[in-house]
Order: sequence, then structure tokens, then C-alpha cells
Amino acid sequence: MSQKIVISPVTRVEGHGKVTIRLSDAGKVEEARMHIVEFRGFERFVQGRFYWEVPVIIQRLCGICPVSHHLCAAKATDVIVGADRLSPTAEKMRRLMHYGQIFQSHVLHFFHLASPDLLFGFDAPVEKRNVIGVALEHPEVVRQAILMRKYGQEVIKATAGKKIHGTGAIPGGINKNLSPEERDFLKKDIDQMLQWAAGGLELFKKLYRGDLKRLSSFGSFESNFVSIVDRDGRFDLYDGKLRAKNAEGKIIFDQVEPLDYLNHIREEVRPWSYMKFPFIKELGKDKGWYRVGPLARLNNCDYMDAPLAERQRREFVKLGGGRPVHATMAYHWARLIEALYCAEKIKELLDDPDLQGTELVRSGTRRFEAVAFLEAPRGTLFHHYRVNEQDQVTMANLIVSTTSNNEPMNQAVKRVAVDYLEGKKKITEGLLNHIEVAIRAYDPCLSCATHALGQMPLIVRLEGPRGEPIEEKVRE
Repeated sequence: MSQKIVISPVTRVEGHGKVTIRLSDAGKVEEARMHIVEFRGFERFVQGRFYWEVPVIIQRLCGICPVSHHLCAAKATDVIVGADRLSPTAEKMRRLMHYGQIFQSHVLHFFHLASPDLLFGFDAPVEKRNVIGVALEHPEVVRQAILMRKYGQEVIKATAGKKIHGTGAIPGGINKNLSPEERDFLKKDIDQMLQWAAGGLELFKKLYRGDLKRLSSFGSFESNFVSIVDRDGRFDLYDGKLRAKNAEGKIIFDQVEPLDYLNHIREEVRPWSYMKFPFIKELGKDKGWYRVGPLARLNNCDYMDAPLAERQRREFVKLGGGRPVHATMAYHWARLIEALYCAEKIKELLDDPDLQGTELVRSGTRRFEAVAFLEAPRGTLFHHYRVNEQDQVTMANLIVSTTSNNEPMNQAVKRVAVDYLEGKKKITEGLLNHIEVAIRAYDPCLSCATHALGQMPLIVRLEGPRGEPIEEKVRE
């Protein structure tokens, strides 16, 4: 008898989603999909608002990664006001804010959301498989994680004005510098953050190598990768041009300017999800889907300008044996290397006197269209705006990191379902958690990623036991 399995909601992720798996009479996986069941229409909400309001409004998409949207929107409005080059104080303050954001986000995801699976096992009792369980058995790990996240939030507060939904970045620059008191407050703990970030990375490497055969293949597949890099291929989270590599590591395109992104990236919609499916235009939607985020960034860059992180990156890329690293669970490894990188860059910036500079804002020739790239914790973020003569936004399009990872997450769900659910007489909660483990590796922010393209009619579809359509009603 055919069977339909529903996992709702997917747990230990940001936002709301579900998974449906359809098994045949013989127990074979016929279909496995991840559905996004919430909708947020911020691309519509900002239309008609003044462009200088956008960096504050658009970050309300999310309470987990608001800094990413705040900064990406600010970078776009820099173009609108003609600030082609920010003052050293403005750029470094924004970078400091960004590093604090990524540091705290990566720590939150790995230690609070992902580590229970790795420390206790994918099918450990559900009452144990959570951050409370980790705290009971590994109290020092959780204590460090809490203080690391707190530190990242203090960096955000010092640069953006408050820890969540700050206002520090404005068109053409920033609205405050870093006072000597704020600098000294952050400096006193940064060496400890570096030590703990390195320790967290070593913890994961130990866990990964202890179960190498399973974790290297778990939910894994080959794909293309997209991220931004600097002109010489240097790793950069705040600024750069777009680069794409294929599964062999060969460059598909490189140094793509923000305004040219539509020449290379396209999006499609599918009827069963509110999340769009981006793809590389020249490869087409069937072969052009790609991954973004820590795994993509480390595969795409040529080097990192932070010595501790660069040493770790070189070790990491050896996993690929001369090709990109394709292991889904290696996202956590890459994520923790980035946390170490951010700690190094924060320490470097805190010794930079430009943070106490007084030139905060620049402007130039007015423009009416702008696109900005930024590497958010979960991957490359695109913000595209048009404004009119009255300074009002007339069009907004966002391609959010999790949106780019939509097809990869569906691929991971299908792979795990085939490997772990096919042929099982009894589907246990632990087996279903395997599906969620694969999704969690991408650290999806589902609330950020749900946007509309075109019309959104209400569709009610009645299906038979094998998914065959019986009746459908549509309301435009």
C-alpha cells in the first residue's frame, strides 16, 4: 500500500516548513519535497516607501539575520545616492557589524541547533536531542556558545545601535563611529572568542572524522556553487563580485558586477512552495541550480586573509581531493572556519583607528536603480531596487540565501529519504530526523526566503492515494 509521510514542522530551523515523502507500494521513494508554508511579501511592502527607509524596513524580514538585509539594502542605497566609495570609517564599521553578525549566527546554528544530532546521534531520543540535552551533558560547550553569541551581539549593538534591527547603516555610510569605550569593551574578550571559535571547530572535526564514512556521504550530491569573491579570488563576506564554479571546480562565470546579475541568474516558481528556485541562466533550470553559503564560499575562494582561518581552509579543501567539497555535512565544518575568520577580522579591526574617524557619510551623482551583493550567514544575498524622481521605491527583488539553496535542500531530502527510508517496515521518529538533519546542514532561514514572483492564486487540490489529481479549484 502506498504511503505519504509528512514532517511538519521541520524543527530546529528558523521559520516554518514541512517535508512530504511519498512511498510506493513496494516502499520506494516516489517523491520527496520540502515545502515552505509561510509567505512574507516584503518586496511589495517597500514599494512606495522612500529609499532611505529601506535598510530599516527590509531587515524586519528576520530576527536572526537582520544585519545582512540591513547592510545589503544600505549597499544598494549607497548606489542610489552616488556613494561609489565609502569613507574608511563607514566601510570598516559596516564590516565590523557584519563580522559580528556572522559570528553570532554561525555559533547559534551549530551549537544550539545542529550539535545535538552530532553529539547524541541522529536517532537519539527526541527529549535529549536538543540544546538542553547538550547543556546537561556538555555544560562547558553550551556556556561557551552562549557567551560567543552574546559577544557577536555586543559587536552588533556597538555598530548598529542595538542588537536586533539596528539603524547603523544609512545611504552613503553610517550614523555613528565606534567610541574608544566601545572599542575597549570589545577588545577585552576577543582573544577568548578566538580560542573558543578554534575549539568549536576542532570539536566538529573530531565528530566528523569519527564517523567519516557516513557523514561524508550523508545527503550529499554534486552541484554548482555561487558566492562573491574579491578581484583576486580572495574570500570576502562584505563586498566582491559574483563567481560560479561547476561540480568539477571549473569557473562558469567570474567577477560579475551587481547590475549584471540577471544576465547570469534566473528564478522559477513551482506550485508546491512559496520559495523560488534560482538557477544559472546559461546552464538552464534543470542543470543550473547551485549551492550558496559556507560550503560554496570555501569552495569558490582562492584564499582567506586571516592566518588561522586560511590554515583551516587549506586543510578543509583537501577533503575534495582536488575537486570542490560536495559533502552536505561539511557545511558545518566550513561554517566554523568562517566563525574563526570573523573572530580574527574583528580583532584586526578593533586595532584600526579608522573606527574612531569622523567622516561618516558620502554622496555623489544620483541614480535610480541599484543592485547589491552581500554574503549573509547562509549564503549570497541579492537586493535589487528601482526608485523614481520622488525618491520612492517602485520595484524590489530579493534573492535570499536560503532561496538559492532551495533545490539543493530538496535534493538532500530526496537523497536521505532514498538511503534511509526505502524498504523500512517501520518509519520511526529517529529515521525522520535524518531528513531534518540534512536540511539543518544548510542553516535555512525559511522566513527570509519566501517571496512571490507573479500572481499567487489560491489553489485547493484534491489528490488520490498515489498523488493523482481528482479535483482542483482556483481562486485568482
